[in-house]
Amino acid sequence: MAPPPEEPREASPGDATATREPESEPAKELTRQVEELTRQVAALTDTARREHERAAHREQVIDRLHGENQQLRHGLLQEALTPVRAGLYRLYDTVAREAARWRAADPPDAALAGDLLAAVADEVAEVLGRTGAERCGVRPGDAYDPAAHRPARTTPVEAGADGTVVEVLAEGFAMGERVLRKASVVVGRVAAGNTAGNASGNASGDDVKPAAAKAEKDAKKADITDVSRQQRDRKDVKDRLPRDGTGDTAPERVDGGTDKESE
Repeated sequence: MAPPPEEPREASPGDATATREPESEPAKELTRQVEELTRQVAALTDTARREHERAAHREQVIDRLHGENQQLRHGLLQEALTPVRAGLYRLYDTVAREAARWRAADPPDAALAGDLLAAVADEVAEVLGRTGAERCGVRPGDAYDPAAHRPARTTPVEAGADGTVVEVLAEGFAMGERVLRKASVVVGRVAAGNTAGNASGNASGDDVKPAAAKAEKDAKKADITDVSRQQRDRKDVKDRLPRDGTGDTAPERVDGGTDKESE
């Protein structure tokens, strides 16, 4: 007797896997490229992380070095100011002590005030010297030097003193070869009539003529600068004056009790 025919059965997932055809070459290549890209992205991510850590470390080092540099500069500044403070302490003690003497019931002789002020000026010059600013030591009779002298004005002198310093109004200061502040001086300028009377042919008078002329020109420039500064100061004061209800500057009171509109 023949066996009964087998009934057909449904295909299971396992059977589908067993019967799946092998991958084609393009699919394998695509899979390989995806894996390669994944590996490269992971490598780039790791590199970026390391660079970020290095940058953060560099920032920390820079911040630390900047802080140490600031502390060092502050320490050097304080060390440089130490001798200046010492001189100012002595100056303060001297001035306070002398002020107490002059406020006493029996003050010193007024003739001693000049010596006292000279001593104070010497003390201040010593303090400046500790910062590197030394007095130039300009004296009357020195030849006018435009690099070290600032002429405040000129004054008539004899022919032999033409172009020389007649009076020192303010001392100059220098640091080595560098002039920090020019000395304010009065320069001698020979009168025009006295130059013709020098019959001895003194060459020194001819040599100092250009210096005297330069000093006179510089003095005029200084005067113009002072006038311009005064005009600017007056303008600033006028701008600060209160204005009345009309918007004009309020009139200012002048001697004699009359009102004058500010210019």
